[in-house]
Amino acid sequence: MKSPGVPLDKHLYRQAFDRAASRYDEVAVLQKEVGQRLLERLNYVRMQPECILDLGSGTGLCTMALAQRYKKAQIIALDIAPAMLQHARNKQSWLEKTFASRQRFLCGDADFLPLKDQSVDMIISNLTLQWCPDLDHTFAELRRVLKPDGLLMFTTLGPDTLKELRRSWQSVDANIHVHAFIDMHDVGDALIRTRFADPVMDMETITMTYKDARTLMQDLKTLGAHNASPDRPKGLTGKNRLQAMLTAYEQFRSDNVLPATYEVVYGQAWTTPAKYTAQHTDQELHVPFHPRAK
Repeated sequence: MKSPGVPLDKHLYRQAFDRAASRYDEVAVLQKEVGQRLLERLNYVRMQPECILDLGSGTGLCTMALAQRYKKAQIIALDIAPAMLQHARNKQSWLEKTFASRQRFLCGDADFLPLKDQSVDMIISNLTLQWCPDLDHTFAELRRVLKPDGLLMFTTLGPDTLKELRRSWQSVDANIHVHAFIDMHDVGDALIRTRFADPVMDMETITMTYKDARTLMQDLKTLGAHNASPDRPKGLTGKNRLQAMLTAYEQFRSDNVLPATYEVVYGQAWTTPAKYTAQHTDQELHVPFHPRAK
């Protein structure tokens, strides 16, 4: 089976997130909310990890929460954008910066982690995997650095994300203006193919509202969430086409606001104990019958 993934220009989105770092927290409403919901799921996990990887840590929203929850654990904040890591580090107190800190900050790619085999107990990743072009490769790399009985918990975005914006652009031209996202079941299948154990997937839909589509697009730009597809339009979008898209978006207006849909996918899986690592080939993916939605 073909590995799920979306071709993208990593150099482009690394630059975008570097530029976005200084104002990211101002508009990261969805990222904060989803990160909180992800961390709440740790309430049901009986585990005291010694080392945790915050994959795609950004400005450290989850990093700080993990450090507070697991007070004896070493927390590794890893992000592809150096400026994001600098902002995360700036949130540390003077004492944490001066003396031996439990937090480490690493600039790196999720597909080529600068970590040793079986070196972390837990990986937490909030809204990062949608930027990985080959999930089979990414999951294999995450499995490599996890210890036996290690836990992977993550959120990513599903194909209904920004469906209003996508449909509005499709009414204007055939170019790719909105990043594509992978179906929840395909993400789960990738976990199975890379020999993660007991994968559990579910999703919910979160709707943000805006006064107009320009504000949505400005927030996406501020977040660094650019379209990084190699097939994206290379030139500037003409005023007429932009206005046509804005007009098309108006069909979704309700109660004097415009919706922006986000399909949030939650995933959890374990690495197998050392004595079982060669035996997991026929697993079942569990998906709740009624995905939680709000």
